[in-house]
Amino acid sequence: MDELLIYTERETARLHYIAGLIAGELLGLRIVLTTRTDDYLAFQGAKLCYHTHSLAPGQEIHIIPAGLLFEKGINSHQLHFTDFDGARAFFPVYGKTADFPFDLFSASFYLVSRYEEYLPYMRDVHGRFSPSGGIALQQGFLGVPVVNRWALSLGRMLSARFPGLRLQPPAYKFIPTIDVDAAWAYRNKGLIRTIGGYLKDLASGDLKEAMTRTRVLLGSEPDPFDTFEILSALHARFGLKPWYFILFAGYGVNDKNIPTSNDRFRNLVKSLADYAYVGIHPSYASNTNPALLKKETDMLSGVLKREITASRQHFLKLSFPETYRNLINADITDDFSMGFASHPGFRAGICSPFKWYDLEAETVMPLTIHPFALMEGTLRDYMQVDAADAMDYISPLADAVRSVNGTFISLWHNESMSEQKRWQGWSRVYEELLQYAAP
Repeated sequence: MDELLIYTERETARLHYIAGLIAGELLGLRIVLTTRTDDYLAFQGAKLCYHTHSLAPGQEIHIIPAGLLFEKGINSHQLHFTDFDGARAFFPVYGKTADFPFDLFSASFYLVSRYEEYLPYMRDVHGRFSPSGGIALQQGFLGVPVVNRWALSLGRMLSARFPGLRLQPPAYKFIPTIDVDAAWAYRNKGLIRTIGGYLKDLASGDLKEAMTRTRVLLGSEPDPFDTFEILSALHARFGLKPWYFILFAGYGVNDKNIPTSNDRFRNLVKSLADYAYVGIHPSYASNTNPALLKKETDMLSGVLKREITASRQHFLKLSFPETYRNLINADITDDFSMGFASHPGFRAGICSPFKWYDLEAETVMPLTIHPFALMEGTLRDYMQVDAADAMDYISPLADAVRSVNGTFISLWHNESMSEQKRWQGWSRVYEELLQYAAP
């Protein structure tokens, strides 16, 4: 692995972290930081000066610091924006020898650390950060993985200035993920919930729904949410190994999967683990209850007889830094919650896995974040997109990820493959998505 030497007046945890992500993980270089000018000037390989003034004009890449990476604590910044490489960038800097018109490291750090989500913000009905309050949507780059693009721009500059340098960026990947909020629509709910379902049908005058419920319970019609064999066949056809995130929790207003004691549900979970990765879908109620999160994770682990180390938050409830700290305390090492419910795109400005940096603790934490780009419910429920038009929104996102060697992660649900009610036509959309996004 080739080396990149970075000169800085002061080493900080923030600079180590973001330089390691940009030049290390996204470009495949070994990163070394130095504060010694003599060592830097004597170095014969690729080097980058992260300083107000260039130390070796024409013989280095020069990035002028904006100051964020030398701060401690969380401060409100008056952000200013500029155009770069077809999208907006921020933390603009000015200098004759600067290779970038903005501080690439500070802007990237601000996005991937979710700095703006540590600041005061308006919450939606579920207590979530709204993309309308974020700079990516406001500045029009939510659909662009700008951090990856900035890394590639740096890579091109390094290659041009140091022709012998060998970059080793990661290859494009596609990971389909399925959230199982309700394994079955009618079956295996238990007597009380089944009676409640009938009463609700009758109270609303929905006799058609009551008839469907009856046919499914009598076995004369398949349960519409039982689409797992269809999903398995599709994933096998395109050579994909998906992730399933299972809501394995007690009943609640926003938590309505099958009772965790149900043998058929447990057997389903075991069967999924035979050909897919399985993680926990922590309940809505567990988001502010670490003990409940640990209990649910342990229950799922007990069923599968293996450690559960991956998760995605139910309703995508994500609060910094509490949610991620709770996951780490529950022995979760990988989380797939980084995305918005109401808008497709790149919540952290990146489409590659990255370690979480806890801004309050000022340290890198043992949790890998896997950002997703798209949820089918975003298109259908929030944006009112018809199935016939869905690929017009999906394909540009996949193209954007593929163009930067990123990891394209989709979020689907077993129920959206049912071809029932609002999901008519969406199983075909999923098939088209798999075909288009597969490597």
